[in-house]
Amino acid sequence: MRFAFWRRGNEKAVVQRALPKSAPVADEAVAKTALPMSAPDEPARAAPATDLDLHVLGRALARKRSWIVVPTVLVFALSLAAVNVVTPRYKSEARILIDNRENAFLRPNGERDLERTSLDAEAVTSQVQLVMSRDLARDIIKKNKLAERPEFDPVLRGFSPMKSLLALFGIGRDPFSLTPEERVLDAFYERFQAYAVDKSRVIVIEFQSEDPDLAARVANSIADGYLVLQQAARQDQAKSASTWLLGEIDKLRTKVADADSRVEEFRSKSSLFVGTNNIPLSNQQMGELNTQLNNARALKADAETKARLIREMLQSGKPIEASEVLNSELIRRLAEQRGTLRAQLAEQSSTLLDNHPRIKELKAQIADLDRQLREEAGKISRSLDNDARVADGRVQALQASLDQSKKQAASSNGQDVQLRGLEREAKAQRDLLEAYLAKYREATARENIEAAPTDGRIISRATVSNTPAYPKKLPIVLIATLATLLLSSGIIITGELLRISAPGAVGRAFAPAAAVIRRREPVMETAAMDEPALMLPPEPELASPLAPSLSPEPELSPEPAMAYEPVISEPQPAPAQAVDEIDALAARLVAAGPAAHKVTVLGPATGESVTWTALTLARLMARQAKVVVVDLVASSPVLTAASVDPTAPGLAELMQGEATFAQIITKDRQSRVQIVSAGRPGFDRSHLQSPRLALAIDALLRVYDHVLLDAGSAVDLPAELLTTKAQAVVVPDAGMPQDARRSMVDQLRAVGFSEVTMLSKPCAPSEASVTGPRVVAA
Repeated sequence: MRFAFWRRGNEKAVVQRALPKSAPVADEAVAKTALPMSAPDEPARAAPATDLDLHVLGRALARKRSWIVVPTVLVFALSLAAVNVVTPRYKSEARILIDNRENAFLRPNGERDLERTSLDAEAVTSQVQLVMSRDLARDIIKKNKLAERPEFDPVLRGFSPMKSLLALFGIGRDPFSLTPEERVLDAFYERFQAYAVDKSRVIVIEFQSEDPDLAARVANSIADGYLVLQQAARQDQAKSASTWLLGEIDKLRTKVADADSRVEEFRSKSSLFVGTNNIPLSNQQMGELNTQLNNARALKADAETKARLIREMLQSGKPIEASEVLNSELIRRLAEQRGTLRAQLAEQSSTLLDNHPRIKELKAQIADLDRQLREEAGKISRSLDNDARVADGRVQALQASLDQSKKQAASSNGQDVQLRGLEREAKAQRDLLEAYLAKYREATARENIEAAPTDGRIISRATVSNTPAYPKKLPIVLIATLATLLLSSGIIITGELLRISAPGAVGRAFAPAAAVIRRREPVMETAAMDEPALMLPPEPELASPLAPSLSPEPELSPEPAMAYEPVISEPQPAPAQAVDEIDALAARLVAAGPAAHKVTVLGPATGESVTWTALTLARLMARQAKVVVVDLVASSPVLTAASVDPTAPGLAELMQGEATFAQIITKDRQSRVQIVSAGRPGFDRSHLQSPRLALAIDALLRVYDHVLLDAGSAVDLPAELLTTKAQAVVVPDAGMPQDARRSMVDQLRAVGFSEVTMLSKPCAPSEASVTGPRVVAA
């Protein structure tokens, strides 16, 4: 916000107090027109420029209420008429649940025991994009004959000059420049919407149309078409898989046949034939030979053992009780005859003596039978020995054959390894062929569309709606009306704020006195000599931002905005203390210390008076403190001549980043004062509006005891930059009346200066040199 010292309620009084008694009515009118005047019954008010006066804004809104009411009522009527003219649209919706509906019995054998994971959010979003696909939209348009309806094809409604005109300016597209398919698709997607319900796997399909039946029918058609599209995709996937598998199966069949032929060819070439149970013939032969050899050995051992046992029985005279002997038919008959003879002998022995011929005959017959039994047992023993020798020869022959088979097997081990490799390759090709055949059968079974369940099902079908979904009459009318009301009010408030904070407010603060000076120059000269100059107290006073009453200027109470006759005093000579006014001010500011850390020198004085005063005051203060003078007006010739480096950069170059603090600070030729210029000649004054300028001033305040700001008339400078924790030194014009000076002091205090000092007159170059230690200004 810029300087704005004057407020309604006291502007008129200040201007009237600034006028001399003999001023004509025309001059009073000119002074009144210099600033806006308030009504006589408004209370006097002096508010800081940075405060937001709600009462002023309220009065501005009340004063311009017609600019608010008329547009609001007009927009209300237009919006009400528009929502009643627009053709209503009806909306219907269908809902689809996305889940895994695949039957476990329809999965491949290897996947029947696996659990299928549920679909994630990305999968549901992908299904939404599938619902909104252009292929599905074309099918729905064709199925419901939407291209034949004027609602979806604007060309059927006829030529529209407005749309064609807007298309020329690039605002819209001319329907006649589009193909029929593009026109219908644009209208279709304008009325169609699909989205997923948050934190669920439900897809909502919404469709709007001027015909409620059509809206419901199209929504249901989109849901059905989506399911059919999914089923067709699965069917196409199964068909493509079966086609691919069929080609691979044909290739694998050829590969398996080739592998089997290579195995058989190598087996026949290497004589590695296979016997029963896929056992190589050589191994099978060795097994059989080994078995026969074991049997022959067993027979040999058995015969040898039996023959030896029979011989031992014959030699010992014991009864022959071997199975081979007992099982002989001859021995069995001889044993029966012996038993019969023994029975007869026992019978005859009971009546006859041993020497009886019959007894002797019977004993001789029994002895002959025993001899025959022993001879027959000997024959059996000798036959067993022959059998043992035969078995031994067979064992030797089988052992020779087995050894020969082992030699052949040992020589064919390398070929057997190659054969097994060929067999493994043939088996792998055969297994792959069998797996492909199984998958081919499953894919062929899945080609049936009924056997391919989709990942979604319709849980809610669209119904015919009787309530229009567009336009929403009440919300549209309320929003349009409230928006117009707020917009018109905002425009008025913005204009009022811009008027209050417009640049050049400081210049307007000096406008009343300047207008009087220009109109009544002869009278002002006399009045300037008549009225005594504002004197500083002889002793320095400590000024504080919290105690504005310590200012050397007397406080004036607000006066009502009413005209009265000002009194013009007789001309009197200037007091002698006026010569030492600048010395006393410098001493007081140095004594104030931190309270006068920042001093703003400004005023309505013409020419370079403000700069001369600031430089002279700084030179006097530099005797006891470190002082820097900051030029905020322009590249003043006074400061340029006083600087030891007239071509040094200034604040404008610092704001642009083209210079540093060390480069912009120069020294005064005649004192210890440091000087910071506004910028090189021709700089852009807009850089002095940068917010970084306040940071630069704060940096100087950290280094120097006192920072003097040469603000000139402060027409286009930010008020916060000049007033924040600062005292003001006002350099008036020589013809400025005393009442105008007092009013200006009050206004500057109201703006935010902690203390305001009004000089009696500007410091001219001829008055810059004083006696004593005072430094002469350049």
